[in-house]
Amino acid sequence: MARAASITIVAATVVALAVSLRSAVVDGLARTTDWVPLVESAINDLVFAAIAVVFLWAFPERLERRTMLRLLHQLRSLAHVIDMHQLSKDPEQLSPTYTPTEQSIVHGLDADELYHYLSYCSEMLSLTAKTSALCGEYTTDGVVLETISYIETLTTELSDKIWQKISLLPRP
Repeated sequence: MARAASITIVAATVVALAVSLRSAVVDGLARTTDWVPLVESAINDLVFAAIAVVFLWAFPERLERRTMLRLLHQLRSLAHVIDMHQLSKDPEQLSPTYTPTEQSIVHGLDADELYHYLSYCSEMLSLTAKTSALCGEYTTDGVVLETISYIETLTTELSDKIWQKISLLPRP
Protein backbone atom coordinates (compact mmCIF):
# COMPACT_ATOMS: atom_id res chain seq x y z
CA MET A 1 0.00 0.00 0.00
CA ALA A 2 2.74 2.46 0.99
CA ARG A 3 4.77 1.60 -2.09
CA ALA A 4 1.84 2.19 -4.48
CA ALA A 5 0.92 5.46 -2.78
CA SER A 6 4.55 6.59 -2.87
CA ILE A 7 4.85 5.79 -6.55
CA THR A 8 1.62 7.71 -7.20
CA ILE A 9 2.91 10.76 -5.32
CA VAL A 10 6.24 10.72 -7.12
CA ALA A 11 4.54 10.27 -10.51
CA ALA A 12 2.08 13.11 -9.81
CA THR A 13 4.94 15.38 -8.75
CA VAL A 14 6.95 14.59 -11.88
CA VAL A 15 3.90 15.18 -14.08
CA ALA A 16 3.12 18.50 -12.35
CA LEU A 17 6.72 19.63 -12.74
CA ALA A 18 6.79 18.58 -16.40
CA VAL A 19 3.54 20.43 -17.15
CA SER A 20 4.73 23.62 -15.46
CA LEU A 21 8.15 23.41 -17.14
CA ARG A 22 6.51 22.82 -20.54
CA SER A 23 4.19 25.75 -19.97
CA ALA A 24 7.14 27.96 -19.03
CA VAL A 25 9.10 26.92 -22.12
CA VAL A 26 6.15 27.16 -24.55
CA ASP A 27 4.80 30.44 -23.20
CA GLY A 28 8.32 31.71 -22.77
CA LEU A 29 9.89 33.33 -19.82
CA ALA A 30 11.81 36.31 -21.15
CA ARG A 31 13.93 37.20 -18.18
CA THR A 32 16.01 35.13 -15.78
CA THR A 33 14.02 36.47 -12.83
CA ASP A 34 10.88 34.96 -14.29
CA TRP A 35 12.35 31.50 -13.61
CA VAL A 36 12.74 32.09 -9.84
CA PRO A 37 9.08 31.37 -8.92
CA LEU A 38 9.11 28.29 -11.14
CA VAL A 39 12.27 26.90 -9.53
CA GLU A 40 10.95 27.72 -6.05
CA SER A 41 7.68 25.96 -6.82
CA ALA A 42 9.55 22.94 -8.18
CA ILE A 43 11.70 22.69 -5.06
CA ASN A 44 8.62 22.98 -2.82
CA ASP A 45 6.86 20.27 -4.78
CA LEU A 46 9.86 17.95 -4.51
CA VAL A 47 10.24 18.56 -0.77
CA PHE A 48 6.56 17.95 -0.03
CA ALA A 49 6.53 14.85 -2.22
CA ALA A 50 9.57 13.51 -0.35
CA ILE A 51 7.90 14.18 3.00
CA ALA A 52 4.77 12.36 1.84
CA VAL A 53 6.81 9.38 0.64
CA VAL A 54 8.73 9.14 3.92
CA PHE A 55 5.47 9.37 5.88
CA LEU A 56 3.83 6.63 3.83
CA TRP A 57 6.86 4.34 4.04
CA ALA A 58 7.00 4.70 7.85
CA PHE A 59 3.24 4.34 8.37
CA PRO A 60 3.04 0.50 8.42
CA GLU A 61 5.95 0.36 10.87
CA ARG A 62 4.20 2.78 13.20
CA LEU A 63 1.01 0.71 13.05
CA GLU A 64 2.92 -2.45 13.86
CA ARG A 65 4.75 -0.72 16.73
CA ARG A 66 1.46 0.50 18.19
CA THR A 67 -0.07 -2.98 18.01
CA MET A 68 2.98 -4.64 19.55
CA LEU A 69 3.25 -2.08 22.35
CA ARG A 70 -0.41 -2.60 23.24
CA LEU A 71 0.13 -6.35 23.48
CA LEU A 72 3.33 -5.90 25.48
CA HIS A 73 1.53 -3.53 27.84
CA GLN A 74 -1.04 -6.24 28.50
CA LEU A 75 1.72 -8.77 29.20
CA ARG A 76 3.44 -6.35 31.58
CA SER A 77 0.12 -5.81 33.36
CA LEU A 78 -0.35 -9.59 33.58
CA ALA A 79 3.05 -9.94 35.26
CA HIS A 80 2.02 -7.38 37.87
CA VAL A 81 -1.31 -9.14 38.46
CA ILE A 82 0.51 -12.45 39.02
CA ASP A 83 2.80 -10.69 41.48
CA MET A 84 -0.14 -9.09 43.31
CA HIS A 85 -1.91 -12.43 43.78
CA GLN A 86 1.03 -14.02 45.53
CA LEU A 87 1.91 -11.06 47.75
CA SER A 88 -0.33 -12.23 50.60
CA LYS A 89 1.09 -15.76 50.46
CA ASP A 90 3.58 -15.35 53.29
CA PRO A 91 5.60 -18.48 54.13
CA GLU A 92 6.17 -17.04 57.60
CA GLN A 93 2.56 -17.92 58.45
CA LEU A 94 3.54 -21.60 58.42
CA SER A 95 6.21 -21.09 61.06
CA PRO A 96 5.29 -22.27 64.59
CA THR A 97 6.53 -18.94 65.97
CA TYR A 98 4.29 -16.85 63.71
CA THR A 99 2.12 -14.30 65.50
CA PRO A 100 -0.54 -12.70 63.30
CA THR A 101 -1.40 -9.02 63.54
CA GLU A 102 -4.80 -7.41 63.06
CA GLN A 103 -3.90 -6.71 59.43
CA SER A 104 -2.58 -10.21 58.62
CA ILE A 105 -4.31 -12.05 55.81
CA VAL A 106 -4.60 -15.79 56.37
CA HIS A 107 -3.93 -17.67 53.14
CA GLY A 108 -5.05 -21.05 54.46
CA LEU A 109 -2.47 -23.12 52.55
CA ASP A 110 -0.18 -25.76 53.99
CA ALA A 111 3.53 -25.84 53.05
CA ASP A 112 3.04 -28.23 50.12
CA GLU A 113 0.11 -26.26 48.67
CA LEU A 114 1.97 -22.97 49.11
CA TYR A 115 5.06 -24.44 47.42
CA HIS A 116 2.98 -25.50 44.39
CA TYR A 117 1.09 -22.19 44.31
CA LEU A 118 4.29 -20.14 44.32
CA SER A 119 5.89 -22.47 41.75
CA TYR A 120 2.92 -21.97 39.45
CA CYS A 121 3.20 -18.20 39.87
CA SER A 122 6.85 -18.39 38.87
CA GLU A 123 5.98 -20.54 35.85
CA MET A 124 3.29 -18.08 34.76
CA LEU A 125 5.83 -15.25 34.96
CA SER A 126 8.22 -17.31 32.85
CA LEU A 127 5.51 -17.94 30.26
CA THR A 128 4.69 -14.22 30.23
CA ALA A 129 8.34 -13.41 29.48
CA LYS A 130 8.49 -16.04 26.74
CA THR A 131 5.28 -14.71 25.17
CA SER A 132 6.75 -11.21 25.09
CA ALA A 133 9.91 -12.61 23.48
CA LEU A 134 7.76 -14.15 20.73
CA CYS A 135 6.43 -10.66 19.99
CA GLY A 136 9.92 -9.59 19.00
CA GLU A 137 10.62 -12.50 16.71
CA TYR A 138 9.96 -10.62 13.47
CA THR A 139 10.69 -7.02 14.43
CA THR A 140 13.78 -4.87 14.49
CA ASP A 141 11.98 -1.91 16.08
CA GLY A 142 14.17 -0.65 18.93
CA VAL A 143 11.26 0.53 21.07
CA VAL A 144 9.51 -2.84 20.86
CA LEU A 145 12.72 -4.76 21.58
CA GLU A 146 13.49 -2.51 24.55
CA THR A 147 10.00 -3.09 25.94
CA ILE A 148 10.43 -6.84 25.55
CA SER A 149 13.74 -6.66 27.40
CA TYR A 150 12.05 -4.68 30.18
CA ILE A 151 9.29 -7.31 30.54
CA GLU A 152 11.86 -10.12 30.65
CA THR A 153 13.80 -8.29 33.38
CA LEU A 154 10.61 -7.54 35.31
CA THR A 155 9.39 -11.15 35.24
CA THR A 156 12.83 -12.46 36.23
CA GLU A 157 12.99 -10.13 39.22
CA LEU A 158 9.44 -11.01 40.30
CA SER A 159 10.20 -14.70 39.92
CA ASP A 160 13.33 -14.29 42.06
CA LYS A 161 11.19 -12.79 44.83
CA ILE A 162 8.83 -15.75 44.61
CA TRP A 163 11.70 -18.22 44.86
CA GLN A 164 12.94 -16.39 47.93
CA LYS A 165 9.56 -17.11 49.49
CA ILE A 166 9.80 -20.74 48.43
CA SER A 167 13.21 -20.99 50.10
CA LEU A 168 11.63 -19.82 53.37
CA LEU A 169 9.04 -22.59 53.41
CA PRO A 170 9.46 -25.08 56.25
CA ARG A 171 10.92 -28.39 55.20
CA PRO A 172 9.11 -31.59 56.19
